[in-house]
Amino acid sequence: MRWTLKPKPLLEKVKNLSKALSISDTLASLLVQRNIESFDEARHFFRPSLKDLHDPFLLQDMLQAVERIEQAMQAKENILVFGDYDVDGTTAVSLVSSYLKSYYPNVASYIPDRYEEGYGISYQGIDFADDNDFTLIIALDCGIKAIDKVSYASDKGIDFIICDHHRPGNELPKAVAVLDAKRQDCTYPYDELCGCGVGFKLIQALGSRRGQTIKDLTEYLDLVATAIAADIVPMTGENRILAHYGLAQINSNPRLGIKAIIDQLKKDVLTITDVVFIIAPRINAAGRMKHGIHAVELLTSDDLASASDFAKSIEVYNVDRKELDKKITAEALTQIEENREQERFTSVVYQEDWHKGVIGIVASRLIETYYRPALVFTKNGNKLAASARSVSGFDVYNALEACCEYIEQFGGHKYAAGLTLLEENYDLFKSKFEEVVKHSIPDELRTPEIKIDAEISLTEITDKTMRIINQFGPFGPQNMKPVFVARNLKDNGYGRTVGADDSHLKLSIVTEGSGVVYNAIGFNLGHYHEQLKDGQTFDAVFTIEENVWNGRTSLQLNLKDVRIIE
Repeated sequence: MRWTLKPKPLLEKVKNLSKALSISDTLASLLVQRNIESFDEARHFFRPSLKDLHDPFLLQDMLQAVERIEQAMQAKENILVFGDYDVDGTTAVSLVSSYLKSYYPNVASYIPDRYEEGYGISYQGIDFADDNDFTLIIALDCGIKAIDKVSYASDKGIDFIICDHHRPGNELPKAVAVLDAKRQDCTYPYDELCGCGVGFKLIQALGSRRGQTIKDLTEYLDLVATAIAADIVPMTGENRILAHYGLAQINSNPRLGIKAIIDQLKKDVLTITDVVFIIAPRINAAGRMKHGIHAVELLTSDDLASASDFAKSIEVYNVDRKELDKKITAEALTQIEENREQERFTSVVYQEDWHKGVIGIVASRLIETYYRPALVFTKNGNKLAASARSVSGFDVYNALEACCEYIEQFGGHKYAAGLTLLEENYDLFKSKFEEVVKHSIPDELRTPEIKIDAEISLTEITDKTMRIINQFGPFGPQNMKPVFVARNLKDNGYGRTVGADDSHLKLSIVTEGSGVVYNAIGFNLGHYHEQLKDGQTFDAVFTIEENVWNGRTSLQLNLKDVRIIE
């Protein structure tokens, strides 16, 4: 494991901010690392405000999108809200369709079948629109590269509005409007919205024409926060504001579908981490195991009894998904061993009967064992389909682009992508992808890295420190929970292994001479116990968290790694 201590900010900036906010230099340093250098910037950071959201009409083509939707309503056209089958897509469809239905009846939702239609806008979906007299499709979280499909729809008299956040190609589809802040000609101030976030900007624009303020739209922010958390977009700027208020909505007055999931969990207050690991996988499970439309039905339900029934069904899908994920991961790891590919620069595996709904999860699991870019292929019709995942710092999208002569179709971003290819090109692609990665990945990216925000002494860890760190949230990419390193520590003799297989480490950590003792838990670090039990000095990397036990809250260190000092 590589430990990388982030560069220390300029001392003068840290001291000035520390004085202005009456906080420790360590906390001030964390803020300066996040480009917060003044009292006012800190106030905006610690008190996110909906007033700081940008004008939605700054998005290129927003006016055209709004006018086309208003025109459709005046002419009583049928509108189809189309989105991808993952969390971002299903929440976006739920958001836009439920908003439009609140004042216009001729609206329906469409989620493509993961197995029959694949990712993004499909010809089958367009044919469905044509057969059912839909003349306007609003595509969410997809469509930025659907040039041929938008043209196909146009020939049938169907208009498209595309709301996407993926990287465009050299040419944009000829839609009525293309809302994507990553367009080269778009000057919108923030280009890291997720698909559901772009959908929210659309209803924000529509609402402004109807005299609605942002406060009238907060009921939709539980969906936006769920999408932001699930899609792993940067937790900065507008995303952080939307996630902050969306999380408040989830904990105070969530829509019935989300309430039905929470009710099964028996958890009072959810954090953004709970959204990532508890709510999002259940919403995703519908599209992985059955059909994404079930997630939309759950998230748009206006009856608690039916929402609970949907939530129970999705819980079953989630259990099935976990079992499949475990089984296919084991088979993929066996394949790597049998092919003697343990020392390669990539993990590329294929089995024709692997479930397409979990291959992305399996690719992530392979990275846990072999820390390198991973692709998991399965048979999909007469082609092979794969999910790609990458390691921190390496752009798998660019690597796939370098192999495009063997690929039929691909899309995605730096760390996750999907692709299809012909079966006869599998071995050629696999060989080329290995060569591309081998010659482009720096050596240091082949070892897992822990990025450390600051060095801290145990005496600095107080309830006040924890209160301020909590206000750094919601946490996510580019605003992760602060990670600290502390030096010259010892276990006071109460250290032990815990867990069914003794794989976890429980310590009571002290710094010599300080008298300060902190409990620490190190998941999957049980193997260090033998080295630490005799008072061996060590350094530790950790986050600070609140541990609630028997109604009492105490501070605990969540160990990420330890290093024995010889």
